[in-house]
Amino acid sequence: MDRLETRELVYFVAVAEELHFSRAAERLGIAQPPLSRAVSRLERRMGARLLERTSRHVELTAAGSVFLDECRRLLLDLDAAVLRTQRAVRPSRLVLAVRPGTGSGLLAQVLRSHDSAEPELVFTHDGAGALRDGTADVALLCTDSDDLTSLRTTEVAEEFPVALLPRDHRLARCAAMTTAELRQEPAYQDQCPPMGLDEVLDRVALGRLVTVVGSSVADRLTREVIAVPVTDLPTTTLALGWLPQNSRPEIASFARTVQRIAADRGRTRLLGQPAS
Repeated sequence: MDRLETRELVYFVAVAEELHFSRAAERLGIAQPPLSRAVSRLERRMGARLLERTSRHVELTAAGSVFLDECRRLLLDLDAAVLRTQRAVRPSRLVLAVRPGTGSGLLAQVLRSHDSAEPELVFTHDGAGALRDGTADVALLCTDSDDLTSLRTTEVAEEFPVALLPRDHRLARCAAMTTAELRQEPAYQDQCPPMGLDEVLDRVALGRLVTVVGSSVADRLTREVIAVPVTDLPTTTLALGWLPQNSRPEIASFARTVQRIAADRGRTRLLGQPAS
């Protein structure tokens, strides 16, 4: 069969998501008859019935459900490819995806030391997704929880979990604590909110947030916030990740800077000195 057109994928996704041809046509800004003909022609070309439809009802077949997932993935990949290509034509700052509260001390030092233009930061809990959809060029990832499939990665540091608490909190004097103790706190959130670290620290200081982050945040604590180790959570290995097809030379340069600073920080701590 001839190669499918992007327009056909967009038409099918609209109908499959709306399960109603009139609503799908309105969403696409076209008339219903040509939309119906386009979907029927798509089914004939593929040799598979994608939709079961009557005058009152539309539903996906098993083949249609599979094709919907594939179409969504292909359209996302196409959008990401266009975005990466546009960036290659109009070079701009690197976009770095970061999980809130992760690797903050390391990154602060990297951003101060990096020779090129400072990367733009995007805070997200899905750094790998940000790479795949073209939102970010490089991401700081957790090797034990992020999906690293098809990504190029390099390990840079290890972090230990710590709870952020207001300095006058009843648990702030503890040498260590467990997640069971944290869950008793009304302000506790097991996922650090997707915002910059300064805002996270402000919320903690005001007593509106208790959460767990990586130990490198200790480099940036304020006088009003204290970090207490959490004993029943595992350590996290941090890695820089990027798509193999993203060949911007700035990525390799940034990765080298992060690795060098991470190694220096590790040596400093082995000597029993605080990291700068």
